[in-house]
Amino acid sequence: MEFFRIKKDIPFMRHALVFNVISLLTFVLAVFFLVTKGLHLSVEFTGGTLIEVKYEQSADLEKIRSTLGSSGFADYSVQNFGSSQDVMIRLPLREGEDSAKQGEGVMQALASGAPGASLQRVEYVGPQVGRELAENGAMALFVVIIGIIIYLAFRFEWRFAVSAIIANMHDVIIILGFFAAFQWEFSLSVLAAVLAVLGYSVNESVVVFDRVRETFKKIRGLSSTPQVLDHAITSTISRTIITHGSTQVMVLSMFIFGGETLHNFSLALTIGICFGIYSSVLVAAPLVMWLGVSREQFIKTKKPVAEGATEDGACV
Repeated sequence: MEFFRIKKDIPFMRHALVFNVISLLTFVLAVFFLVTKGLHLSVEFTGGTLIEVKYEQSADLEKIRSTLGSSGFADYSVQNFGSSQDVMIRLPLREGEDSAKQGEGVMQALASGAPGASLQRVEYVGPQVGRELAENGAMALFVVIIGIIIYLAFRFEWRFAVSAIIANMHDVIIILGFFAAFQWEFSLSVLAAVLAVLGYSVNESVVVFDRVRETFKKIRGLSSTPQVLDHAITSTISRTIITHGSTQVMVLSMFIFGGETLHNFSLALTIGICFGIYSSVLVAAPLVMWLGVSREQFIKTKKPVAEGATEDGACV
């Protein structure tokens, strides 16, 4: 399905070097923030106090959050679990307090600002659990990257695999750089968004690469690799706008109406979708060109038949 079709190819590859320099600068800047500031990890990774409370009616999460904030608590996480009456609160353990004392403080704050809560349990979640989550998350990211490389190398060619994984890692590092620069909380939901962006971005790269391969095989009038890449990107623009536009509408809906629980998750997806489009078109494609992709890699030339012999090698 196409809403429009551009008849004249847009010369993206004419400015490939400029786009690659911009990508390199943003990548270096993201790494700089990651090294100097680091990620603001949530209680799920650092450990802290977990408190479960129950209301007789549906809990007002925004009221609970404002009550905890006005009572001096910071970096808290408030969400429903099980039902709308059950609320889970996560808090970093403050210096000089244990979990039981912190739980008492939370219940006192709720009694004055969001009354009706009954305490179900209070427990301490140690940093060891968070360390295991971080290690498992990193392992999941590594396995996804290896799987993408193998898939693209078999489906296309090793140049495409290398270009796609560099472009996708560019997206991941940019997302992490944003969270480090602005010190937004990095939670398990954000990690899930990063993994989702990795798959989403490689899908766009596969669409462009598939059109590149098809153009190399079928359209002989395009003599140079930059012309082929320009044609492949231009011919998929309508599909790109439809797909990413509809996805972005959904993500923005979560960002605006999803509340605090989905805020950072949808924020990471928003950044990832925007940079996913950019990297698939203006990072991966130029890298493929720099690595020397050509028509000969996709079209098998027939071997000339020796004089006096048939095609199967037999003598006449």
